[in-house]
Order: sequence, then C-alpha cells, then structure tokens
Amino acid sequence: MPRTARPLLVAALPLAALAAALTVLLRGDAAGAAFLAGYTGCWALYAAAVAALRRVPARAVVPLVLAGAAVVAATGLVAAPRTSTDSFRYAWDGRVQAAGVSPYDHAPGDPALAGLRDRWLFPERDACGHDGNLAPLADGGCTRINRPAVHTVYPPTAEGWFLLVHGLSPGDVRHKALQTGGALLSLAVTGLLLLVLRGRGSPWRAALWGWCPVVPVEAVNNAHVDVLAVLLSVAALAVVARRRVTGGVLLGLAIAAKLLPAVLLPCAVPGVRRPRAALAVLLPAAVTVGALYLPYVLLSRGSVLGYLGGYAQEEGYDDASAGGRYVLLRLVLPDSWALPVALLAMTGVVLTVWWRGDPERPWRGGLLTTGTAFLLMTPGYSWYALLLVALVALDGRWEWLGVALAGAVAYLVGGDGATAAYGAAAAVVLAAARARAGGRPRVRGTPGLSGLRTDRGSSRPLRRASARRA
Repeated sequence: MPRTARPLLVAALPLAALAAALTVLLRGDAAGAAFLAGYTGCWALYAAAVAALRRVPARAVVPLVLAGAAVVAATGLVAAPRTSTDSFRYAWDGRVQAAGVSPYDHAPGDPALAGLRDRWLFPERDACGHDGNLAPLADGGCTRINRPAVHTVYPPTAEGWFLLVHGLSPGDVRHKALQTGGALLSLAVTGLLLLVLRGRGSPWRAALWGWCPVVPVEAVNNAHVDVLAVLLSVAALAVVARRRVTGGVLLGLAIAAKLLPAVLLPCAVPGVRRPRAALAVLLPAAVTVGALYLPYVLLSRGSVLGYLGGYAQEEGYDDASAGGRYVLLRLVLPDSWALPVALLAMTGVVLTVWWRGDPERPWRGGLLTTGTAFLLMTPGYSWYALLLVALVALDGRWEWLGVALAGAVAYLVGGDGATAAYGAAAAVVLAAARARAGGRPRVRGTPGLSGLRTDRGSSRPLRRASARRA
C-alpha cells in the first residue's frame, strides 16, 4: 500500500463506522438513555475520524471532508424524525402561508384552519389513543404537531424557508422535504467553512462541523431550522470584517431565522471604537430584521411574536426555580440570583469581546459569547448547539464541543445527568483555556491576545489587519 494511501484509509475507516452507527441509531427504536448511549458512541467515532484526518495528505483533505459530510448527512434521511416533532410545525406553517394565512394568527388546533388538515399531520381519531407522540386537540382529534394550542414561535426568515420548502415539494412527500432541505443546508455550511478555512490553511476543521453527529441528527433527521441560521451566521462572520453592511444584513437574516445568532452581534464589531463604524453593521442587521417582520405585521391580526414569551416562561428562562435552566449557577447560588448573575456575566463577556476581540477572526469572540451563554443558561434542547459546532469549526477550539454533547444529555435524560454533563463540559473548557493561556505569550496593548497569530493547522503566520480596525 502506498504510504500516502495509508492515512487516508485510517481516516476513512472510523468515518465509515460513524455513518454505519448513525444509520443503525436512527433506524432503530431506542429512546431516552438508550438513544443517548448510541449517540455518545457516534461522538467517539467522530473524534477518532477527525483525529485521523489530521494525518491525511493535504491534497486529499478537501475531497475527504466533502465526501464524509455528504455520507454523514445522508444518514439523517434514513428514518422519520426520531427525537423531535418540530418539523411537523414547520410543514404546517408552510402550508398555512401557501393558503394566504399568517402563521401567527392561528394555532394548529384552531377549527378555522380545519380545511387545511390532512391525514399525515392530523391522523384519524382511531389512531389518537394508540400513539403517545400525538398531541390531543380540543375537538377530540389529535395531531403530530407539538403544542397545537399555541401560535408559532418562529421568526420570518424561518417562515420564509418553510414556505419555500412547501412550494418546491411534490405532493405527499411528508417529512422528507424538510429533511432533504436540512441536508442541503448542512452541506452548504460545510462548503462555506471550507472556503473560509482553506484561505487560513486549516480546511480539515470543516470536518468538525460536517462529520459531527449533531448535524445528521438535528439538522437533517429532525430538520431543525437552526441549520439555516447557522449558514447565514457563518456567511456573516466570513465577510463582516471587510464588508460591514453585507455582514450586518446576513446577520440580520440569521437572527430572523432563529433568534440565537443575536449573541453574535458583539463579535461582529470587535475593537470598533467609532459609533459610525459599529452602526455600519448593527443598523443593517436591525433594518433587515424589521423589514422581514413587516409583511407579517401587515398580514397578521395579532402579535407576530407568537408564543415566544410563553416559550421563555415554559422553559424557565425568566424563573430559574421553574425549570432546568441555569443549573451550574444554581449549584452555588440561590435560584433567585441565577438570572441576574447570568446577565451580569454575559455583559462582562460581551464587553470583553467587543473591546479585545480580533476583527480578522470575529468567530473567536462569537464562540466565547455563544459557549458562555450555553454554560450559564444550560439549554435543554440539543439542536441549539448547531451554531456552537460551526463556530468551533471556524475557530478550532475543540473543547467547546463538550457543551454540544451536554445539550443532548439535557434533552434526552435531563435531571442530574444534565447537571453533570454541563459541569464536565465547563471543566474541560476551563482547563483548556488555562492551558492555552499558559502557553501563549501576551503582547502589550492586546491583553490575552497575541499580536502575531498563527492559524491552527497552518505554518503561516497571520498578522492582525489594523487598517480595518476603526
């Protein structure tokens, strides 16, 4: 065997095992802790595959990353959504909009929209008592859509995506349309990451996204719209240093797809001191969000915020004692202190990112703000971490991936398992940060940052472009 072929084979074997394991997991019937066990095993194979990729000859890295990403994404198509029913709401919102009705005006269970129901989303009444995944309706029927009595929570970019998928889908395609769309978006993220990272000598890091088990499970199989927000966020961070207005528009689109990318606003203007320069990013972002909401405001009779406030309350973000949020803070603080302390800590992180951030690598601050928000708020939904995984790929700080796995533990088993998982993830992040700080010299004028940076995976130093700094 040629010496150059051996590393390629060594990387391909765990990658093939990962695809096989994901296929078995998604086609099976495991749930809860059993699903988590298989999912954790997939993460172990993912780690082995990425580690082996580092030894693959440079000319083979990009083709292998792309091929692996395609195979891994395809595993998400082998079964109906396994751990989430959110995509059924997406399909309904697309259908409602195609009928000329605002998705913010009626809950799925509203009899006014009974004419839009079909047997896929609203099964026969005889099936209602035999499937625990079906939600009851006030009229005695049932639906696959979760929370059928509340209005949609999704922002306008997401709603536009649902309408587009509905319009392009053939009849009776059911869940496959949104899953296919999720697969295409996830591959687009991989391609965009390769474009950004090849210029920095680290194309292998795109595999941190493309091969990550969270992508086929959450972006493809469960078809979460978060992957659209990830694509727009990566695009925004890739261009914002040199094209502020374009970056701001893309970031506004991302925020209007899923509100989470709003945490990236501080890192989009790192080191910017002049208000005019900051507004060149922030104003287009705000105008874009407003412009996207405007048609729905004009079309809707009620609030376009939908169930957003109720969702925040339901999840315990406004009252730490009511849910599983802020679990790490609640280990050492009274419940009533958790929210204000989290807000204070996030304010400190945001100000640090804005004041000391690297304008040539805005994703570095984005990873810090997003990861810190996750550790402070300890969300209970694993798909939120899709944005975090993409930021890890951009920046290369692998230790934050533990936060993404902790989110899966919180979602699948919750309780003490979630606390332990988030605690372990925080410990790994702190240990890695301490190790990095101990091995990196500080340069006067840039506390905690080196004036001459070398992108990981590349032997070429990259100097900070002070000419772009306002």
